[in-house]
Amino acid sequence: MNGLFITFEGVEGAGKTTVLSYIYQELEQKGYDVIKTREPGGIEISEKIREVILDKNHTAMDGRTEALLYAAARRQHLVERVVPALKEGQIVLCDRFIDSSLAYQGYARDLGMDEVYTVNKFAIENCMPDLTVLFSLDPKFGLKRIADNKGREQNRLDLEKVSFHEKVAEAYRILEDRFPKRIRSIDASQSLESVQNECLHLIESYLNR
Repeated sequence: MNGLFITFEGVEGAGKTTVLSYIYQELEQKGYDVIKTREPGGIEISEKIREVILDKNHTAMDGRTEALLYAAARRQHLVERVVPALKEGQIVLCDRFIDSSLAYQGYARDLGMDEVYTVNKFAIENCMPDLTVLFSLDPKFGLKRIADNKGREQNRLDLEKVSFHEKVAEAYRILEDRFPKRIRSIDASQSLESVQNECLHLIESYLNR
């Protein structure tokens, strides 16, 4: 595969989705063959699984069920959208990927990072990101952003206690230490313009290597 697989990670409200859209537009304007997508979702089957996972009425969902559903959505999304794009030599910008499962289900839900990684290795085979941009932010600040953004739909994960989101943030710090070559962190508490510029510089420097 000749393309480039770039994923965007972070706690709720870190701004990664907004920045991803900006990066997509900038790279497209500069002539790069680029697509943007998201997890869970990106294609019809995975979007339907997303609805099940994030439905606010599904508070009874078991942690392992949640992890397996994410892995299933991830597999289908890879097969239908990501891998074909990479084979065509495209740059794939993806809002969340395997690190989200390791942080949310593996660490914050206490299922074990290694256990969740094993499940996901079966789902993704060897298709790991080339670069992961981690938007680092105090979870309390991210949740306040969500509360202040009336246009954002609230999902089941937004209903979790602050302590859950703090564990997610801690998990991302662990992952950053574990995969320093792949995961690059950006301070998401800066102004949106600063975060966008820093992210674009990071990705362009990677593309120009």
